[in-house]
Amino acid sequence: MKPKKTTAEVQAICCLPRIFSLALFLVLAASHGEIAAGWQEEWQATVQAAKREGQVTVYISGYGATLDAGHFQKDFPEIKLVAVTGQSGQLGPRILAERRAGKYLADISSAGANPHYQLFYASKILEPISSALILPEVTDQSKWWGGKHWYIDPEGQYIFVYVGNMTGTGAYAVNALNPAEFKSYWDFVNPKWKGKIVARDIRIAGPGGDNMRFFYHHPGLGPKFIHRLFSEMDLTLTRDFRQGIDWLGQGKFPLAIFFSNSDVKMAGRQGLPVDVIDNSSFKEGVPMGVGFGTLSLFKNAPHPNAAKVFINWYLSRKAQIALQKDMTKIADAPDSLRIDIPKDDVAPDNRRIEGVNYMTVFRSEWTDMTPIYAVVNEALAEAEKKKSGK
Repeated sequence: MKPKKTTAEVQAICCLPRIFSLALFLVLAASHGEIAAGWQEEWQATVQAAKREGQVTVYISGYGATLDAGHFQKDFPEIKLVAVTGQSGQLGPRILAERRAGKYLADISSAGANPHYQLFYASKILEPISSALILPEVTDQSKWWGGKHWYIDPEGQYIFVYVGNMTGTGAYAVNALNPAEFKSYWDFVNPKWKGKIVARDIRIAGPGGDNMRFFYHHPGLGPKFIHRLFSEMDLTLTRDFRQGIDWLGQGKFPLAIFFSNSDVKMAGRQGLPVDVIDNSSFKEGVPMGVGFGTLSLFKNAPHPNAAKVFINWYLSRKAQIALQKDMTKIADAPDSLRIDIPKDDVAPDNRRIEGVNYMTVFRSEWTDMTPIYAVVNEALAEAEKKKSGK
């Protein structure tokens, strides 16, 4: 028969779980403290190194208003922000030409998806931006739409997506039709609209690319829809971004497709009787594009620490609120992918809506427009044959 345990032994055994729990708590707390101290030390060291560099150079398309507003300079007065603004189609080739000449001037690029993926990523001149993220409010993926960080490149490292806009498809002359007639993208190929649609030629860079990717890859639309649109509807094509909207306002056409929603809204504010067709309730869902909202970090950046400071600042809650607010002054404000900030300043046509089925069209495997252009060209050739009677 085993001897009975003493009272002291029993008490000691009873205390073991509590002792273990306390020890575990202390270990976890220490670990958390080390993690917290880790990012703080890294951030402070990066900021100090950035101050010694004294400058950061950002090439930016579309969303330059937030940089022009001076927010970064107020927060980091010892780091001069040099913002080089322009259209993506101009700045992308310019950066490549500078680097070929041995001039490494740009630290960061903020632009649409195409130059970052098709030019910079393809040329292997990008550093992983993911490794530059330091601040917890930036690295915490629960603060971003979908509970994750979004990237265009397949590795998920180089091209950070910080904007997710609802992408419209059509615009209309307000005196010519009732937009409630449109409940599906297939309504755009209704024979009643044949010869009555002006379309921006999507074979050149500009609005409409996101729509075409959405059409081509959507199981309920696909190449068949694109072929019908371009072969059956007798579209009037223009490469002028503004001309189609002017024609719409003049009553020359009741419908326009592949023009910028922002441009249409701006024309409406200037007095033209035009507006965009709300596709948020279309049965096939809505394409989600990036606007000008992707960010990349260059290899051999002249100011690598200042670049890290800018990236973390720009993706912070404060800066993304400023982005949405500042853009209201010059255009329709984009919808940041941060979900922990107010959306009051976001343009209604850009704002993501709870419950809407969005299809992200900024996927790396969808960037190649070659097969889409092939369908368009084949359909247009078929339409031309019909016209000529051949």
